[in-house]
Amino acid sequence: MNAAPTADIAERKRQLVRSELAEAAVTLLADQGFEETTVDQIVAAVGMSRRTFSRYFQSKEDVVVQMIAGPSARMCAELRDRPAVEPPAVALRHALSVLTSLSIAYPDKTLHVSRLILGTPALLARFLERQTHWQDEMTGILAHRTGLDPDADMRLALAAGVALTAFHTGLRRWVDSDGAEAMDELVDQAFAMIAPALDLGTAPS
Repeated sequence: MNAAPTADIAERKRQLVRSELAEAAVTLLADQGFEETTVDQIVAAVGMSRRTFSRYFQSKEDVVVQMIAGPSARMCAELRDRPAVEPPAVALRHALSVLTSLSIAYPDKTLHVSRLILGTPALLARFLERQTHWQDEMTGILAHRTGLDPDADMRLALAAGVALTAFHTGLRRWVDSDGAEAMDELVDQAFAMIAPALDLGTAPS
């Protein structure tokens, strides 16, 4: 009877520990640089042991990547829940708003994390790897929405990939402007350019 509430409490505790480690990591990495910051310094900042750290993360790269894992899951959920009659370009843009809205809700934190990821080769590689997983999941969602076969129609994967490229381009432009430009507007501009490529309404000839 009490198994589910107990599991929920345990999961919330794990999320709190992950968040605490992530916050400490981002602060140290932003101040000291990626290569100069060690896992021992991260755990010391939150009063944890390295053994405890290893229960949650395999490396310091994982700590930073964890900060985008939650929003990316919500992004895919948003795409899945968009109205069935909504054009793919509109649905994809709404889904990506989950990510772009972070620049409004948490501007300083989002800028720090984004600058860290884009400016650190090891983190950028992990970020691009994560985007590949997003593309695969988004392709599956688009297939379900359209009834098209992702194995036979490459437009599904292309649409997901192009949408993520538009987001990535807007993100980089936002970071380069030091947050002076609005990320939502930058991604809107990118989507206005790529919208025709996201049209999945017509079967390929």
